[in-house]
Amino acid sequence: MSSIPPPTEEVEAPQPPRGHVRIIYLGPVAPHWELESQFGERALIEEFRQRALARLVLLPPHDPQFRRNRERVARDAERENLILEWDLGIPEDEEPDAV
Repeated sequence: MSSIPPPTEEVEAPQPPRGHVRIIYLGPVAPHWELESQFGERALIEEFRQRALARLVLLPPHDPQFRRNRERVARDAERENLILEWDLGIPEDEEPDAV
């Protein structure tokens, strides 16, 4: 009977964020959203901006579809290793389904 060593999981050291994006709700009149960035590679931020706006373009925060799309935007930011902030213009305890 051979002894097989247990699988070792290589844990990568956390990488520093590649950028920062702040998504701001502008109000009920389209366009509803604006994205600002404090740092990060311009091309990376612009590609993320296009994907995020495609998900949010016609959705105000009180729309039921907003919750699902907000989660998708958050997962996209996580995959890209971006710091993501939301400014919905309302107190955090009143935000619809804060992520």
